[in-house]
Amino acid sequence: MERTGGGLCAGRVVAVTGAGRGLGRAHALAYAAEGARVVVNDLGVGPDGAPAPDSPAARVVREIEEAGGTAVAHGGDIAAPDGAASLVDTALAAFGRLDTLVNNAGFLRDRMLVNLAEDDWDAVLRVHLTGHFLPLRQAAAYWRAEAKAGRTVTARVVNTSSGAGLAGSVGQGNYSAAKAGILGLTLVAAAELARYGVQVNAIAPAARTRMTEATFAATMTAPRSGFDAMAPQNVAPLVVWLGSGTPSAGVTGRVFEVEGGRITVMDGWRPGPTADKAARWTPAGAGTAVRELLARAEPPRPVYGAGR
Repeated sequence: MERTGGGLCAGRVVAVTGAGRGLGRAHALAYAAEGARVVVNDLGVGPDGAPAPDSPAARVVREIEEAGGTAVAHGGDIAAPDGAASLVDTALAAFGRLDTLVNNAGFLRDRMLVNLAEDDWDAVLRVHLTGHFLPLRQAAAYWRAEAKAGRTVTARVVNTSSGAGLAGSVGQGNYSAAKAGILGLTLVAAAELARYGVQVNAIAPAARTRMTEATFAATMTAPRSGFDAMAPQNVAPLVVWLGSGTPSAGVTGRVFEVEGGRITVMDGWRPGPTADKAARWTPAGAGTAVRELLARAEPPRPVYGAGR
């Protein structure tokens, strides 16, 4: 981590969930390098959500401090109301404010649908989707109170979805559903919180982490010209910019795919070809109309792992 003069996020307080490793760690280090004070959250569990022997949050805090930055560790469960509340409370107690929330925590329990147990479904939705909702709700309540008290709020939220949420992924019905839900939550939060000075966006990153190492292992090639396209550090610059104050002003309710050196604005669900009879269709007539519409429509994005 190299600190830059002043920094894009100088003076801001940023909380990053799941920041002990992978993408979250890269985000935390990048924010600190740009002058932010960082709350490093990590529950310290394995990639399947089971308890790990030690929490990495303190190690990331030490990395930030050794580079001249400022950070505190938070080990609470952000998918539980008390843990989400203590995340915001930690920022306020340590730094007196909270400006940016990066929701990143997650894990996998992959199964084909016919083998997917309810516990595995519930656990993944809890950590990914509820783990976005609860910290967002807690932070939003703080920012709303600040705005109502007459104080200027320049708050930012960066949520973490996935290509699985945009297109689906074979063997990841629980994960895909949770990540798609995060996109819906992002759009609603952006609309509801704008009046309080809060911008909410989402990313769909592709990077090599504990969650994706098995996926990328078969397709990984040696970095060209020293550039490792799958490094988590490639995603962090966009996340830092989205979490900044004035530089990112006016950008909200958007979803970005980011991988290596590529950033793409995702358009989401938009109306395609339409047929309007101005009367009730018969089943056969509806079928004929659908066939004609599909012939004019763009083909859907392939589901990951479908072998097309």
